[in-house]
Amino acid sequence: MSTEETPAPRSLAEALRARDDASLAALLRTRPDLITPVPTDLTQLATRAGTRASVVRALERLDRFTLQTAQALAVAPDPAAYDDLLALLAGDAADPAVTAVLPRALTVLREQALVWGGTDRLRLVRTARELLAPSPQHPSPTGLGPTVAEATAGMSPGRVQEIVAAAGLTSTHDAVSAVASLTSLFTDRKRMAALLDSASPDSVDVLRRLVWGPPYGQITAEPAAHLRWLLDRGLLLPTAPGTVVLPREVALHLRGGRAHRSTEPLPPGVEPAATHRPQVVDNAAAGQAYTALATVEELLKDWDEGGPAVLRAGGLSVRDLKRTAVALDVSEPVAAFWVELAYAAGLLASDGEADERYAATPAYDEWLEWPSAQRWARLAEAWLTATRTPGVIGGRDTKDRTLSALGPGLDRSAAPEVRHRVLALLAVLPEGTSPTVESVLARLHWERPTRGPQQDREGDEDLRTRLARWTLAEAESLGVTGRGALSSQGRALLGAPAAPQKPAEPTGPGDKLPVHHHDHHDHYQSHSHIHHHDHPHTLEPLSPSEQAVASATAARLLTPLLPEPLDHVLLQADLTAVAPGPLKRPLADMLGVLADVESKGGATVYRFTPGSVRRALDAGRSASDLHDFLTAHSRTPVPQPLAYLIDDVARRHGHLRIGAASAYVRCDDDAVLSEILADKRSANLRLRRLAPTVLAAQTDPGSLLDGLRAMGFAPAAESAEGDVLITRAHAHRTPPRTAPDPVPDGPPAPDTTLLSAAIRAIRAGDLASTTPRKPTETPAANGDLPRTSPAETLATMQAAVMTGEAVWIGYVNAEGAASQRVIAPIRVEGGFVTAYDHTADEVRTYPLHRVTGVAELVEGTDG
Repeated sequence: MSTEETPAPRSLAEALRARDDASLAALLRTRPDLITPVPTDLTQLATRAGTRASVVRALERLDRFTLQTAQALAVAPDPAAYDDLLALLAGDAADPAVTAVLPRALTVLREQALVWGGTDRLRLVRTARELLAPSPQHPSPTGLGPTVAEATAGMSPGRVQEIVAAAGLTSTHDAVSAVASLTSLFTDRKRMAALLDSASPDSVDVLRRLVWGPPYGQITAEPAAHLRWLLDRGLLLPTAPGTVVLPREVALHLRGGRAHRSTEPLPPGVEPAATHRPQVVDNAAAGQAYTALATVEELLKDWDEGGPAVLRAGGLSVRDLKRTAVALDVSEPVAAFWVELAYAAGLLASDGEADERYAATPAYDEWLEWPSAQRWARLAEAWLTATRTPGVIGGRDTKDRTLSALGPGLDRSAAPEVRHRVLALLAVLPEGTSPTVESVLARLHWERPTRGPQQDREGDEDLRTRLARWTLAEAESLGVTGRGALSSQGRALLGAPAAPQKPAEPTGPGDKLPVHHHDHHDHYQSHSHIHHHDHPHTLEPLSPSEQAVASATAARLLTPLLPEPLDHVLLQADLTAVAPGPLKRPLADMLGVLADVESKGGATVYRFTPGSVRRALDAGRSASDLHDFLTAHSRTPVPQPLAYLIDDVARRHGHLRIGAASAYVRCDDDAVLSEILADKRSANLRLRRLAPTVLAAQTDPGSLLDGLRAMGFAPAAESAEGDVLITRAHAHRTPPRTAPDPVPDGPPAPDTTLLSAAIRAIRAGDLASTTPRKPTETPAANGDLPRTSPAETLATMQAAVMTGEAVWIGYVNAEGAASQRVIAPIRVEGGFVTAYDHTADEVRTYPLHRVTGVAELVEGTDG
């Protein structure tokens, strides 16, 4: 550690003032809440960096060892020397791993403005110390209690002197020096060891039970002898009636100087579970990708004419989710994933009608026309960035309401970060290697050990752990991974570099991965934003433009792995057709009308039935059209049973005609009508004969059509002109809808342009607030605007124009907001001053009547 800290900063604001622009940019990049809105100067930036909400957010994003470093500083003297901090973390044994990693952890804390000061006077920001320091209400994660000085603060001076005497120390004239003497004893290893050697085994056992926390214990009004021995010597100190505490100095002696029972300077390694050939992984992932596309298509085709109704509170009902799961032949949680994925990709939405229902969006029709690999990339990209989390469906929200698919309350802002981080860990493994789930979870928990204020109610695991488990399962279903290992297209989707061909060098005992999560430190050192392309240990989320390029690359890699769409099927004598692979769009659409899907898998089996053939005839196809279609698209001759089926249904199709009376049936063969009237199944249609060839019904044409078809007839609907109505398949679509926007986890990370502008504004504001000023006849009080008469203001401005010097002004805008500014006047005319405003870093014009006063700057400080 460097010891050059001259002059030493007296506050966090001064420490920030000493930073260069690259260091400030690194701070604002890692803590974007600090520039929302942009602070007026560095003092305000320091104040904002110390607010509770901002500090909590920063602490939640520290890895385990950096957080342990902050926790150790919270129990160290304030300020603390670097060697004292090292002793608290490395212990008496001086752990070499801690010694090596501590400078990096301290650099991260400095960069994030959680620690400031020189190496001999390290200070944790006050709010962080309050959050992490031990107290009876909020125990420290270290398990330590208060210091001797804190625990004896309310103790009588006489009692303090009694403890000093019992500990074998010389009595002093005041309680302060007595406490200092006792503290010196407890921090002296040799003298402390000698004192404990004289303790009974029972006394030592009491200390051992309290040493790792919690440090508080209960005693009776008449404590046993072994407890009395500890109380007399201050090894236990009373905090309340019946309650005692183990002083921090005593605990640290018993712990060998360590603030934590287990210090974890290095991240745990991600252990391999299995290794497969990369081609096997890519082929398995491509198979899952094909299934994903087929599943989404099947889902939205099922909802083509209007899907399930939208609940009053939003979302799908439990019954509709079950029906969807049955239709897709998957479990309900898996069905919920596919429904939410289609929604996240903008392919599914509510139609907004009075009787609101879910349906495909117009974007779905465009999506269908894309190549298969491009369609998959759209789904994968939507999944990677979505904050809606299907895994919580079925749980309860904070108001104890059930969370439903497509309903509100499913956003979890941490989801994109966790998904990306899980896949990034897989990307560092050798190609074709799948990890153990437990090692992935352990690594994530080391990188983000705190759970934060918002807890998820479902299950015993914290939300990040559950998000990681869901990520591994969903990535496999979607084809981002295959056999548990990251596929080539998944790696490209992340924008990751080529996979290592051999295991990466370990960074410490048990570590199988490079340390690539400390990108903040890397930024600080390089003074630039390092992307994963430049740094092999850093894999960051991509910008929208970068993600578009990565998705296109993933689609290109996936294309040769997906089966080519076919233009033919194999017709069989049992009235079925086998599609040995995916079918081209026109063939698939027509076959979906002419036949019913009987089974799916590597090959799809379609079955021809009278009902399916009649459906094609209703859509306007003739028998000859159907024969020609099958002959053109079958690699086998059309079987005779299928030809007979088509001709038989076509011959009967339209023999009966139904129109609107309420409804009527007409037929040239009056015997057929007599047969219908005689059939008991027609009773609910309430038919009566109007003429030998016409029956009237007390029901609508649609119900009459369905009723006669259920009786085995093949009627056709007709128009008012007597023509056969053609029932073409139509699709219900929503109005144009955009995909749901992810709910961000706090303010978005600022881009380079915003960072540069913010730093210029902060620097200019700081210059205006800190530049020394010449005294005036009416000096401004500290923080007040300068006050001069209009004549003095005008004269000073005109003089500044001639000399080219900068001046300090007070200004009140049209809204009445007052501000201080440093300006360099260029010209003064017509009641206005035009000047270069150092605060805004641009040329502006100000009305002189809004300038409250002007003061000259001390020589050598302008600009």
